[in-house]
Amino acid sequence: MSDEANGSNARIELLSPRLANQIAAGEVVERPASVIKELLENSLDSGAKRIDVDVEQGGVKLLRVRDDGRGIPADDLPLALARHATSKIRDLEDLERVMSLGFRGEALASISSVSRLTLTSRTRDADQAWQVETEGRDMASHVQPAAHPVGTSVEVRDLFFNTPARRKFLKAEKTEFDHLQEVIKRLALARFDVAFHLRHNGKTILSLHEARDDAARARRVGAVCGAGFLEQALPIEVERNGLHLWGWVGLPTFSRSQADLQYFYVNGRAVRDKLVAHAVRQAYRDVLFNGRHPTFVLFFEVDPSVVDVNVHPTKHEVRFRDGRMVHDFLYGTLHRALGDVRPEDQLAAPAAVAGMVRPTGLEAGEFGPQGEMRLAAHALLEQPQPQPSFNTAGSGYQYQYTPRPQSNVPAAEAQAAYREFFKPLPETAATALPDGQGDIPPLGYALAQLKGIYILSENAQGLVLVDMHAAHERIMYERLKIAMASEGLSGQPLLVPESLAVSQREADCAEEHVSWFQRLGFELQRLGPETLAIRQIPALLKQAEANRLVSDVLADLMEYGTSDRIQAHLNELLGTMACHGAIRANRRLALPEMNGLLRDMENTERSGQCNHGRPTWTQLGLDDLDKLFLRGR
Repeated sequence: MSDEANGSNARIELLSPRLANQIAAGEVVERPASVIKELLENSLDSGAKRIDVDVEQGGVKLLRVRDDGRGIPADDLPLALARHATSKIRDLEDLERVMSLGFRGEALASISSVSRLTLTSRTRDADQAWQVETEGRDMASHVQPAAHPVGTSVEVRDLFFNTPARRKFLKAEKTEFDHLQEVIKRLALARFDVAFHLRHNGKTILSLHEARDDAARARRVGAVCGAGFLEQALPIEVERNGLHLWGWVGLPTFSRSQADLQYFYVNGRAVRDKLVAHAVRQAYRDVLFNGRHPTFVLFFEVDPSVVDVNVHPTKHEVRFRDGRMVHDFLYGTLHRALGDVRPEDQLAAPAAVAGMVRPTGLEAGEFGPQGEMRLAAHALLEQPQPQPSFNTAGSGYQYQYTPRPQSNVPAAEAQAAYREFFKPLPETAATALPDGQGDIPPLGYALAQLKGIYILSENAQGLVLVDMHAAHERIMYERLKIAMASEGLSGQPLLVPESLAVSQREADCAEEHVSWFQRLGFELQRLGPETLAIRQIPALLKQAEANRLVSDVLADLMEYGTSDRIQAHLNELLGTMACHGAIRANRRLALPEMNGLLRDMENTERSGQCNHGRPTWTQLGLDDLDKLFLRGR
């Protein structure tokens, strides 16, 4: 190829304003959904309390956004369509504490370069509105009077009319509208104080009124995520060291085949962040079925100066100054919330939908000896539990029902877990349902065993079905984890140390975390700038590929500041042990054994799912049973 052909001898020239804006549009304007995101963010930044969106043909023919915000003065209208012109930041100090959704000053210029755009606005102190129009041309614009209430309307017609190569990459009308609607839903969850109304081809699609109280906020979440999400979600709110997390996390059994019901906000900005995704994935690791995705609507609030929102053109990603601390806070909060779920919480959740927004946060002293949070995940759902005595009819046998403990399991119990692992199930529960004497435990009392697989139990709501193997497997697994945490990991020296080639940064990372590796049973030694020696590994992982495991752990440490791969391998091994130790199918249990298992489930973390993420029990209420027999029709 000649120098002339590849342009190596071409002179350097300034791009025309139109071409510069069209290139910028390639970063900002991908499809109609990208346009609506920028326009809505501008409306929210202007203080709007109501936003109306009209769309035609999925947004390709028309996108109109009208708000009741502060408006734009007539003299500023031409500047609003110029690149790098904004009212939201003035200097670098403003950029370091950005709280507005938009701030780059490129959106309107980029949109107007690939569409026919009309901007109409009126400020509160203006006698009339003013309007400016562009049509994919340079930014020389003419301002003229117009009729419009206080606020701003932006009308975008014929998107990509002058860039047909871009237009041909758009999908079908329904697909483009689905993307657009998802953008509106994400912003509607971020701003409960703003009303959103959406029409498509003249038909009303969304009508979300301002949510002033908790019940209205819950209704909006239900409208966006579906009522089923609220019925299967846990409200959480935790604040610590300047980090504040609140919102809803779906129960593991309410998982999805796709990651399409995940909303995470940092200071009101919707983000998709790798560090956040990793922390959430870790929290759900023990309870989510393979290949499924968790559901959540979470709001994370932090000092704006410790988070950089200016790392991506579409502002979907952020960078935290102390990513390790943020990761550990998110993981610890969610892990504790999911671990604290008990059967009574799941039974109470549907009835508490109306009042489940922003429950009481952690009180002082709710942190264990290792600093681990005892998260009050269901503060709105839980009620004080009595400790009644039940006398079984005619037997003289008394069973004392004790609700779940609120503190960590004592060390003595943890150390005894190994010894008790293969013991028979306890026979310490009543053999029949008491006749109205006190409260009934959440999972009730066993009635019978079905096919040697399921336990049938009666509780206050109706019938409970329990997969006895899955439930016992989870109980054994949690006991083994407690014992492991209490007794620690012993290391096993390798007869022949393994050499591992790494980068210099990875070797530095290994040296920095050498004490952390030692606590986990590893002994690493640096032999050179890019060489490590593995001299010892955890005894329980003697069958693992040491080189690969250490490499993967170092990769995690460098990207996230933390790693759970070792713990994941250990948990996998403990899960296998629990599976082999749990009661097998077709084993006949006496009623006391069944009731012992039910009581253990009520006091065991994550007992709603087995080690593989499958549910361990389900509830059939009287209404469900009545429907089966057409009662009440």
